[in-house]
Amino acid sequence: MISDKIEFRVRYSETDQMSFAYHGNYPQYLEMGRIEWLRKLGISYKKMEETGIMLPVISLNINYKKPAKYDDLLTLKTTLVNKPLVKIKFEFEIHNQNNELLTTANVTLAFINSITKKPTRAPEYLLKKLAEVID
Repeated sequence: MISDKIEFRVRYSETDQMSFAYHGNYPQYLEMGRIEWLRKLGISYKKMEETGIMLPVISLNINYKKPAKYDDLLTLKTTLVNKPLVKIKFEFEIHNQNNELLTTANVTLAFINSITKKPTRAPEYLLKKLAEVID
């Protein structure tokens, strides 16, 4: 569907004794991709929260194919899988500066009303923005 790419470097503090990016950092990398995907669509995650919508992760799958190393320049591709309803799902690919595929992942988040803490439909402003880009 709709994809976006961001680039970032593996920082020294993100590595283990082997100079590989520690596996526990990858969910944060994926979050950066999702936040920037929304921002480039014209939607602020912060504003979404301010209007009563929260997006907790309900499923996360990561496939580590090759390690990212200290100072690697990574490209993270974030792709919306389908039109969101009560859930929104993204797929990810991480490549290094040599265009080697290092990691694939997918994440599913649920739209939650911040007051009732119950699932809710995707906000209309998000669906409108998606319709503008898709159509």
